[in-house]
Amino acid sequence: SPTDERFLHFTERVRAAASHPRESIDDPWPAATRREANNPPVASWSSGLCDCYDDVGGCCLTFFCPCVAFGRIAEIVDQGATSCCARGTLYMLLAMATGFACAYSCCYRSRLHQQYGLQEKPCGDCCVHWCCGPCALCQEYRELKSRGFDMSLGWQGNMERMGKGVATAPPQMHPGMTR
Repeated sequence: SPTDERFLHFTERVRAAASHPRESIDDPWPAATRREANNPPVASWSSGLCDCYDDVGGCCLTFFCPCVAFGRIAEIVDQGATSCCARGTLYMLLAMATGFACAYSCCYRSRLHQQYGLQEKPCGDCCVHWCCGPCALCQEYRELKSRGFDMSLGWQGNMERMGKGVATAPPQMHPGMTR
């Protein structure tokens, strides 16, 4: 009967709470089975890691000018706190001086997947950038484009285009009228 099933379900929850003494009786679900309130649901990327040719322009940009592609991605992920030029230049210098720009760009991939609740796949963010940096940048570029960003406009340009621009002060009026 339905009542017996509910009772059985309740007793399973109580047993689970009893086996985890740090959990409160008011919240009988073990911490391992509970999703934290501040973690967004996990979503899939809009395209696969190797779907570079879905956006030929973005593919060419990330292959031939990865510093520009990375700078554009970083500006959007940073929500305009840093410029495309600053992050792109730092990426280029790291690539030229050490060859390990992937260590820098994987941090932005992590931030991107956290901001949008994306799955960390096919493997960890740093592993993806280490093994296939251009494909990772291209996927991130496509993801932001699929979310409505015009990557050539930067953060401020996209906010203005979306009608979420920063409030500006009204023009100053001089007292009295003059001709």
